[in-house]
Amino acid sequence: MLDQALANLLEFLPIYAAVYGINVFLYFATGWVLIKIQNRHPERRIQQHRRGEKRMAKEIRASVLSLTVTGGCLAGGIFLSLKGWTLVPPLELTWWSAILMFLVSIIAFDTWFYWMHRFMHTRLMYRFHAEHHRSVAPTVWSTYSDDLVDAFVMQSYYLFAVIILPIPVIVLIAHRLWDHFNGTIGHSGFEFYASPWSRMPSPMVCVTFHDQHHSRFRYNFANFFSFWDRVCGTIDPKYDQQVKEFEKLDQKDQTKPAVPGE
Repeated sequence: MLDQALANLLEFLPIYAAVYGINVFLYFATGWVLIKIQNRHPERRIQQHRRGEKRMAKEIRASVLSLTVTGGCLAGGIFLSLKGWTLVPPLELTWWSAILMFLVSIIAFDTWFYWMHRFMHTRLMYRFHAEHHRSVAPTVWSTYSDDLVDAFVMQSYYLFAVIILPIPVIVLIAHRLWDHFNGTIGHSGFEFYASPWSRMPSPMVCVTFHDQHHSRFRYNFANFFSFWDRVCGTIDPKYDQQVKEFEKLDQKDQTKPAVPGE
């Protein structure tokens, strides 16, 4: 039995190392690209009077550490699926099954994220979530700035989902990539995506949604959609109006005369 456990561990470790390494690479690469774009558009900063960049070094240290847990959850889910240690086998990978299970996983994860996030805000668990909220004005570097317990609670979806949902491994990885880019943009602190599609009656959200969670604390707990927050009464009362204000900024940019050389 010990020999088998060691063999399983040696089989798991390369998967874990690859997943962690790719996560760290994407963390820095995505952050660097977004900052280059943001520096050209200071008017897009959501919290104009705060500078979250002052916490950059602390956020990077915390993120590189917490990604050991996030990467472990995804690597664990991949390993369980490849070994067949699940309650249901993954669907055969086809175009229709990939699209279907990606949508199912996104919706399931948003539900998981909302309720686990609410759980982390309880008196019992908030001490593990407090590190993330020290970034009152979030930046691209604060995406994974979490306590290890917090990271496990929020990201263990990737470990457990494959056990009860027939998600092909490649779809689980695609979901995690989507979550990475969505999370990094959502923590960027700059609004480029405000539109009628990111406010009522649409369930979609823009960067303002999660930025308000950091600045106002008691609202906007979901991830990809506003559905659960609207149903449960935790949507920020100022969310839709603030989105409209950024829409006006877009309209001004569109009517602004082009400057030669820009």
